[in-house]
Amino acid sequence: MSHVLSSVAWPYANGPRHIGHVAGFGVPSDVFSRYMRMAGHQVLMVSGSDEHGTPILVQADKAGMSAQEFIDVNHRLIVEDLTALGVSYDLYTRTTTANHDHVVQQMFLACHRNGYMIEQTQKVAISPSTGRTLPDRYIEGTCPICKYPEARGDQCDNCGNQLDPVDLIDPHSKINGEAPEFTDTQHFFLDLPALADALSEWLDGREASGLWRPNVIKFSQNILEEIRPRAMTRDIDWGITIPLPGWEENPTKKLYVWFDAVIGYLSASVEWARRRGEPERWRDWWNDPEALTYYFMGKDNITFHAQIWPAEMLAQNGAGTRGGEQGPFGELNLPTEVVSSEFLTMEGRQFSTSRSIVIYVRDVLERYQPDALRYFLSAAAPETADSDFSWPEFVKRTNNELVAGWGNLVNRTASMIAKNFGEIPAAGDLEDVDRALLGQIAEGFTNVGRLIATHKQKAGLAEAMRLVGEANAYVSTTEPFKLKGEDQRARLATVLHVLAQAVVDLNTLLSPFLPHSSNAVHAALGGTGQFMPMPHVEEVSDLDEPQRPAYPIITGDYAGMPPWESRPVTVGAPVAKPTPIFTKLDTAIIDEERRRLGLVDEDGNEVSADGSVAGENGEGSGDDGDGTAPTGGGPGA
Repeated sequence: MSHVLSSVAWPYANGPRHIGHVAGFGVPSDVFSRYMRMAGHQVLMVSGSDEHGTPILVQADKAGMSAQEFIDVNHRLIVEDLTALGVSYDLYTRTTTANHDHVVQQMFLACHRNGYMIEQTQKVAISPSTGRTLPDRYIEGTCPICKYPEARGDQCDNCGNQLDPVDLIDPHSKINGEAPEFTDTQHFFLDLPALADALSEWLDGREASGLWRPNVIKFSQNILEEIRPRAMTRDIDWGITIPLPGWEENPTKKLYVWFDAVIGYLSASVEWARRRGEPERWRDWWNDPEALTYYFMGKDNITFHAQIWPAEMLAQNGAGTRGGEQGPFGELNLPTEVVSSEFLTMEGRQFSTSRSIVIYVRDVLERYQPDALRYFLSAAAPETADSDFSWPEFVKRTNNELVAGWGNLVNRTASMIAKNFGEIPAAGDLEDVDRALLGQIAEGFTNVGRLIATHKQKAGLAEAMRLVGEANAYVSTTEPFKLKGEDQRARLATVLHVLAQAVVDLNTLLSPFLPHSSNAVHAALGGTGQFMPMPHVEEVSDLDEPQRPAYPIITGDYAGMPPWESRPVTVGAPVAKPTPIFTKLDTAIIDEERRRLGLVDEDGNEVSADGSVAGENGEGSGDDGDGTAPTGGGPGA
């Protein structure tokens, strides 16, 4: 079995997460990590809150808080959101720890020693009204290459090319709309051209493997065509100090937030090992050439995970055209796969936090079951194309698939066993119909597992639910509710035993997607103990500066994951009359939720993007929102 590193995009600590975020990084990474643990692999799943950068300062000012106060509040909110969703991190930490500072600075020094950090003069954007440096992502304008009118100062989302703010046509600040002033300043640049050959060779190898989603590998290869040095420092007073004489004394020069954020995968792994009392254990996932490493994020973060982070690792490894020696972290493994998702829209419109067209994870979980949300985001996952969240579809999938399909199968199986035997009965001779069902479900472990392992989770869930449908059809065919005579009792016992076996195995197949309810299903069929381990929050002290205030992390003990295989039911296990596993939703919630979002008025009429009520056909005019929901983490996400 392999060491598997599950690297999950770092949410930016500017507020609680909305469902667009967790559709890309949260749920897919957890489904994958849970399955890989069940399949016997040694999984290390890490992430944390990304807490540096100018956007934090801007929003903290607006909130009347210091940057530290602002991120402390938001880090805790994010931790609570992701724990409630059931994301099984081995460690979810933050980028303002002393451990992270040290790892980032060591990485910078290794890249610098090997000659891949070069000094250059750069024009930076300054806000005329505040005198503060504007972050690249806070500047918009027309792309000079494809003429897309909403290109950002770091890249164009339309053509994918890297940009600098000064490249934009008619640049303006997203904060207040003013035109920035540009001034020359000295910065360190990562010499990407000196690493381009190594990056290209690696990406060609990834393409040959056939593992990557085609849109991700092509995008990654295309951005190499215009590769150039990229600034890795910023004029800002909130961030990690540049560890060089003449620079570290300057309080207004810091390392670029995107340089330090991606190093978080490494620093979190180091922190995890240190907290376990095995300070070198992280190397099993980072230095073992047989280890597998997967990075989960939205498509707006491909550049940083398929170019910048691999380039940083190659520079540390001394693997570019300038050569060099391996840094203190040894030969770091480049990503096995960058698992990037597309965007999630809402009700056919773009998410817009500025107009409150946004659905926060915590709001959904306060009103609905976490597995109902996980199920929808898995079934409608934006794996290779944008997908849409709508309240009618959420209600429909919950009621027709979770409740009427899977929940009904569990409920009537447990009810019939409780009523007729009070325990799981022994099976008699199996008939062809019995063997056919059990055979199909047994094959599901291979088929569903293969789909999850290759990041086709939507198809994996569909296959598992198809088998649920086969089990429900088995009930209709065998009609155990009609087997009432004493002479039919042996057959009844066999049918209910087969159903119990089917439910137990289907519960295993569905547990990576539905971990919360899998524990309830386990108990309903006479199981004892916890079936699927869940994450929990711990308050911890900084490892290197314990005088700092304690902060929350997400962690868990997942050694007790059930194996990814059929396990025989326990004959004689007591089964009581069950309570419903899933809650059926009243269709009235559709208008309630859409009213909360301002999508319909009190009378249920559609409200268009400009606030006007739509015509008699009930169709609005769409949304000119401030951006489709990114499904990854990272600054500005």
